[in-house]
Amino acid sequence: MATKKKTAAVSYYGTGRRKSSIARVYLFPGKGTITVNDRDVNEYMPYDTLVMDLKQPLVLTNNAEKFDVVAMVEGGGFTGQAGAIRLGIARALLLAGTDRKPLKIAGLLTRNSRSKERKKYGLKAARRAPQFSKR
Repeated sequence: MATKKKTAAVSYYGTGRRKSSIARVYLFPGKGTITVNDRDVNEYMPYDTLVMDLKQPLVLTNNAEKFDVVAMVEGGGFTGQAGAIRLGIARALLLAGTDRKPLKIAGLLTRNSRSKERKKYGLKAARRAPQFSKR
């Protein structure tokens, strides 16, 4: 069964990445609805703080009721996905002609490159060593 895609003459695209999540974000002129993986954002995200974090670029630039957001996100957990969508929205807003300065000052245009550190041999985790025993 094919999903209904939103087609509009004007759309803006931005890619966001955070941890191991990748988000493809499209902005359409509209009333402010946010859809993540064909579901409403409040239904998809388990915490209200993540939804607030995700909407931050729109609220900061006073575009919360001007654009509809359609995001397709994969990989990672909810926190990484929310961060990836936030970066994608900020990049798409730049293409829409929004002023760059408030987004830059708030740090919304910089990719957060922190990710999980790999496990090393001889250890239980990235840095956690086995418990030391004297005898």
